[in-house]
Order: sequence, then structure tokens, then C-alpha cells
Amino acid sequence: MDILYVAIGLVLLVLAGDALVRGSVNLSLRLGIPPLIVGLTVVAFGTSAPELLVSVSAILDGAPGIALGNVVGSNIANILLVLGIPAIISTIHSSKLGVSRGFITMLAATALFIGLCFLGPITWWHAAVLLVGLGLMLTDNFYAARSHRHATREEDLEGADPSARWWKIIAFLAAGLIGLPIGAELLVNGATEMARVFGISETVIGLTLVAVGTSLPELATSVMAALKKQPDVAVGNVIGSNVFNLLGIIGVAGFVGPIPVPQSMLASDLWVMAAASLLLIPFILMRFNITRWVGIVFVAIYAGYTFSLVAL
Repeated sequence: MDILYVAIGLVLLVLAGDALVRGSVNLSLRLGIPPLIVGLTVVAFGTSAPELLVSVSAILDGAPGIALGNVVGSNIANILLVLGIPAIISTIHSSKLGVSRGFITMLAATALFIGLCFLGPITWWHAAVLLVGLGLMLTDNFYAARSHRHATREEDLEGADPSARWWKIIAFLAAGLIGLPIGAELLVNGATEMARVFGISETVIGLTLVAVGTSLPELATSVMAALKKQPDVAVGNVIGSNVFNLLGIIGVAGFVGPIPVPQSMLASDLWVMAAASLLLIPFILMRFNITRWVGIVFVAIYAGYTFSLVAL
């Protein structure tokens, strides 16, 4: 039953998250908000809504290890799996990438997050620092995008439908707002019970099962981008998601309740996340292609990391 709860929760999170993004984007456009602002805020926050709800629900249910593990594990999975699998399908040509600025932001967010974890447990003031960082990042992105001559257009936005009727927009919003908390609750409860039954810590469940589950939307997006030969979409998707996970999700969750940082995470998992982030330097800053063999190595590293977590 616990596995069934987890599966149903994941499906609800994916579907409800997509519905929330579609409803929010089209509502914002109907209200006259510029597509640039919608892309930087509504879409960005909306696609991170499943992870956010899971983390908040975990803290409220007394399982903060799942909240922290979810974020750290998602960032590791985003780099090694969400980029590794598309690279196996089709080489990601780095010469077409224009994400250096975002990548440096991701490295800075990773360093800030790790530093705050060593000053844990994470409480309201840690969360405030992370949210300030998120605000600075959004401001920088806004000015960078506004100065770009190909600033976000309405047709570029995920889920945008200029012909969407009001009843459809409301239906999407309702489905998202109702489905997300239900899905998060089912996933957290099922994962917590599985951790108890199998004698595995909540943090490990968060780093593996929950992290991969909440990364499925990013994986689907990146695979489709690889098939369409749009490498900038695949890599940009990962970078944006990782920054929001660190600054936005823990930034909000830290105000809900204290988040203890396990010694095991300080000793290994945070450094695995940092190492995975640094692995991208040759491909983003030095423009080496992410080939099929690189993708295989990324997936193999992730498989080995996951096995070590479960085996230990």
C-alpha cells in the first residue's frame, strides 16, 4: 500500500503541477502581465510547486529529513540523470548553449546553501538569506532578459494558450491547487512509512525515491528537448530548477519549521551535489559537448551513488 501511495502521489504531483502552470500562465497573460515577468516568476515557481509542496508537507508531518533530502537529491538527479539520459539519446552540443550566467548563479547558490547547512539546523533566518538570494537572482534575470532582444514572448511560455477560455483557466488552477497538496501528502506519508518498514532513514528516502520522483517533470522536458535538438532548453531547465530548489524551496520550507541537517549529509551528500555541479564546468564554460559516453558516465555515477546510499 505504501508503494501505491507513493506512485499515486507522484502521478498527482506531475499532473497537478502541469495544470497549475498552465492555469497560472494563462491567468497572468489574461490579466495583462508581460510574458517576460510570467516566465521568470509564474512558470519558474509553478514548475517547482511539486517539490515545494512535498517539502512543506514533510516538515508539517514531522519528517524534515525528506524535505532536505528531496532538494539535495533532486539537484543531484537533475544533473546526472536529467542531463545524462538525454545525452545518451542525442549529444548535447555545448556550442549552442547560452547559459553561462545561469550556471555561475547555480554554483553561487550551491555554495551559499552548503555554507548555511553547516550553520544549521535551518531555521527562519537561514530561510530569509536564501529568499534574499532568490530575489537577487530574479532581479538579475529580469534585467538580463529585458536587455536581450529576444525577450520572452507569449508563444514561448510553457503552457501558454492565447485562446484559453476562463472556465478552462479556472479548471486548471483548481486541479493544480487541489491535486498538489493531496499528491504531496500521499507521497510523504507513503515514503515515511516505507522508510520505517525497511529501516531506511527518511533522509535517504528523500535523496532517492522522492528526489527522482519530483524530478520526473524536468526529465520529461529535457528528453523532449534532446529529441527536438534544443540543448539550451534541456540544460537551462536543469540550472533553473536547481537554483529554485536551493533558494526558493528551502527558503519557504525553513519558515514552516526547523530543518535539522544530518551529519551524513554534511559529510557526503552535500559534497556529491557540489561535485555534480562542478562536473558541468567543462561542458558549459569550456564548451565541450555532452556526448553519449558522457551521458552514460553521468547515469553510472548516479546509479553508484544511489546504490551506496541504500546499501549503507
